[in-house]
Amino acid sequence: MEENTVRVSESENIKNIIEIKNLTKNYGNVKAVSDLSFSVREGELFAFLGVNGAGKSTVINIICGVLSKDGGEVRVGVSDEKNDNVGARLGVVFQGSVLDMSLTVLENLRCRAALYGIHGEAFKKRLSELCGLLGFEDILRRTVGRLSGGQRRKIDVARALLHSPGILILDEPTTGLDPQTRSTLWSVISDVRKMSGMTVFLTTHYMEEAAGADHVVILDGGKIAAEGTPQELKNRYTGDYITVYGVSEEKIRELGVKYEPLGGGLRIFVPNTAAATELIVKHTELFSDYEVTKGNMDDVFLNATGKKLTEETGK
Repeated sequence: MEENTVRVSESENIKNIIEIKNLTKNYGNVKAVSDLSFSVREGELFAFLGVNGAGKSTVINIICGVLSKDGGEVRVGVSDEKNDNVGARLGVVFQGSVLDMSLTVLENLRCRAALYGIHGEAFKKRLSELCGLLGFEDILRRTVGRLSGGQRRKIDVARALLHSPGILILDEPTTGLDPQTRSTLWSVISDVRKMSGMTVFLTTHYMEEAAGADHVVILDGGKIAAEGTPQELKNRYTGDYITVYGVSEEKIRELGVKYEPLGGGLRIFVPNTAAATELIVKHTELFSDYEVTKGNMDDVFLNATGKKLTEETGK
């Protein structure tokens, strides 16, 4: 891939709220992040993808000020990561819950709010807003250790949103959650973005979540393997598929195209929609029952990195 550069806003009204330039981080002889550059625009949903060990958590920890860098620049808003106000701009939902399991939901949120100077009536008002958004008023007095995984995740999100951050970092926020809880969390995040213009920085193993992003960066071995909008990446790294039914495999094989059995039919791989149309028109006798579909973000990730996103390669 060509040398990575920080993305420039297309509109003067849209600024880069996070900028990473030539970021480097080593652990001994291991290069966790190597000369990495990218930007995140204010108000966008930004997806940061990579298998375990690709460098995602390292970058997030550097952005949050938890980890020092070895080289390069990191800017959040108008300041670098040493600025004392960076933490006030960020809300973070980590992969593992950071809630105190021995305290109640209310005690956890009150302690967190106090760190941002949110007390008394201001805290009660914000707590009521978050209860309304996430629906956890009935468990406020329950200790966190007694909550289900889905309930605990709601409180993780509430904790991150308490101080109305301009940037919300979500590190694998919905892993292991049931579909209903995942839907609830994304509905809340979408609503908050619409109301406040909040920027969301997402890492996820769920490609349907990444498909809804404004911009995607795919990381592999501490370097950018691909980046762009989901549609740009699909156009660049995938083709179209024709799934044909009621036709023998022998006849499809005679076409000399790449194919695979799929769901009671045969799925043919073509480079683009034009190629699909040409094949269908040329062999109309074979295509009486068929469907044409686009490649998805799973295909993008596999073709860009040679790996599946769910592949476990260590932390």
